[in-house]
Amino acid sequence: MEDAWPRAPWVRPGSERRYGRHGAGLATLLSLVQVIGAEAAARDVGAELGYARAAPLLVASVALAWRRRAPLPVLAVVLTATLGYAFSGHPYGPFFLAATAAYFSAVAQGRRTPALVLSTVAVTAYLSGGWWFRSALGVPDVSAVTHRDAVVAGAWLVAVLAAGEFSRGHRAQRAALARMRAEQRRIQEEQERRQASEERLRIARELHDVLGHHLSLINVQAGVGLHLIDQRPEQAREALAVIKSASAEALREVRSVLAALRPAEEAAPRTPAPGLSRLGELTSGAGFPVGTAVTGVVRPLPAEVDRAAFRIVQEALTNVRRHAGLGASATVSVVYEPGQVTVRVSDDGALSGPAAEGGNGIAGMRARAVALGGTLTAGPDPEGSGWRVEAVLPETGESDR
Repeated sequence: MEDAWPRAPWVRPGSERRYGRHGAGLATLLSLVQVIGAEAAARDVGAELGYARAAPLLVASVALAWRRRAPLPVLAVVLTATLGYAFSGHPYGPFFLAATAAYFSAVAQGRRTPALVLSTVAVTAYLSGGWWFRSALGVPDVSAVTHRDAVVAGAWLVAVLAAGEFSRGHRAQRAALARMRAEQRRIQEEQERRQASEERLRIARELHDVLGHHLSLINVQAGVGLHLIDQRPEQAREALAVIKSASAEALREVRSVLAALRPAEEAAPRTPAPGLSRLGELTSGAGFPVGTAVTGVVRPLPAEVDRAAFRIVQEALTNVRRHAGLGASATVSVVYEPGQVTVRVSDDGALSGPAAEGGNGIAGMRARAVALGGTLTAGPDPEGSGWRVEAVLPETGESDR
C-alpha cells in the first residue's frame, strides 16, 4: 500500500527505514527533554506535573516519528497537543520544541504555505487564549502571556520558516547536483560505448581489407599453381612464391592491426603502418599488371588519411582481381593537392559493376572516406572501358576536428 503523502524529491528510494529510525530517536529525545523540562518548571513554583498534563507533551513528541510520511497531519497533531498543554494552566517549560520540529520539517518538505497557515493559527490561538480568555480558562498568572511573548512567537514563525526554506533549497540543490552527476556518468558511459563500437568497426574494416586483399591474391595464385603444376612447374613455383609472400604480408598486417589493442606500455609494432609510402609493395604484389602515377608535391599525410588512402587502393585492386577478368590491368593514380589527396584506381577489364557493388568492398571504402570528411565514387570509367574508383580525402579529416 502506497503512502498517502508523496516522498520529498530529494529522498532516495529505500531510505524510509533510516528516516523511521531517526524519527523514533527524535521523538524519544524530545519526549524526555519536554517532560523533564516541564517537571523542572513545575518544581520551581512548587507544583507537580502529573500524568494528565504530561500526556499532550508525549503525544506531540511521539507524533514526530511520522513527520516525513505525513508532514501536515503531524504538524496539526503536534500544534493541537502543544496548545492543549499551554492551556492546561501549568508552567510551560520547553513545550515548544516538538512544534518547532514539526513546523520546520513541513516547510523543509515543500509544504511552506499550509505549514505557515497552521502555525499562524496555532500562535494566534495561543496569544488570544493568554490575553482574552485566560480568566475564563482559569489559567494562573504564572502562565500568563505578555506582549513580549507575542513578539517572540512572531519571530519564531519567521525564523523556523526561513530555516526550513534554507534546508529545502539546500537539499534540492544537492538532489539536482546528484542528478547532474548521474547524467554526466550516463553520457560518459554512452560515449565510451560509442567509441568502443566505432573502434570495433574500424578494426573489422582493417581486418576485412587486409585479409580480403591477400586471401584473394592467394586464391588466384593457388588456382594458377594447380593449373600449371604438371605442364609448367616453373610457373607453378612462382605462384607458390607469391602465395608465400602474400600470406607473410597478411600475417604482418594482421599483427599490426591487432597491435593497436595492446596497452600503450607494451612494445610498439615492428612492421610499418600501412600508408601510401608502401604503394610500391602493394602494386607489385597485386598478381596482375598495375601501373602507378603520382602527381603533385609528395608530403607526409595525417596517419588516418594515409592509412585510409592505402586501404582504399588495396580494396580497389582486390575488386579488380575478383571482377575484371583474366588479362586485366589497372592504374593507380595519387594526386597531391592543397589540403587534400585524391586516389584513383581504374582498370581495363570487363565491366562488372553489379558484382563489384554486391559485396562489402565499395561500402567499406565509402565508409572510410566519409569518416574522414571525404567522398568516394565508383562506377564505369568515363575515359576507358573498365571500372574506376576515386576517393577524395581532406588532410584535416573529421577525426581531427
